[in-house]
Amino acid sequence: MRSHLTRRLGLTAVLALFLAVFGLAPAASAAEPAPPAALTFSTDAATTTPGGTVNLSVTLTNNNSYDIWFVYQTIDPTWLTTQRPDLKYSFTGCSLAGPGGGTPCAGTGPANLGGNYGATVPPGQSRTVTLTLQVAADSGCNGNIGFYSYFYAEFSDSSSTSGGPVYTPETRVLCA
Repeated sequence: MRSHLTRRLGLTAVLALFLAVFGLAPAASAAEPAPPAALTFSTDAATTTPGGTVNLSVTLTNNNSYDIWFVYQTIDPTWLTTQRPDLKYSFTGCSLAGPGGGTPCAGTGPANLGGNYGATVPPGQSRTVTLTLQVAADSGCNGNIGFYSYFYAEFSDSSSTSGGPVYTPETRVLCA
């Protein structure tokens, strides 16, 4: 004769299996959509020495189904970079990558990159601005130089988006 305990354990096991298979399975969800516009940064070198240069590339991608008509973007040093007054650097060059090669930036310079992306950015396309970061010959070393950026973009359907902070890769200034 079976005991009530065995029946209860059997029923509990069947119920637990049923819940594990059907009741506790995660619900299917769609992937998060990409933001309407996105910024990405890259550098051509992770390190440099005093007197050296590093190219910092900023890519704006239009993930929306409308043209980007206007972009306002700032780029500023990170707080840790500002805490090292011995690190001396400046942006000495700026170019916009195009089908025929690079063209000089047009805009107010590296503090406001928005005007440098060109007239419009069609849906699904990107524009890349490359800034030349020059480290002064008398700069301190063994510190990191990094930047962050905020942006605001307006689309041809009168919508807008903003994003940030987006951080650049840090450049390490090494002693020679």
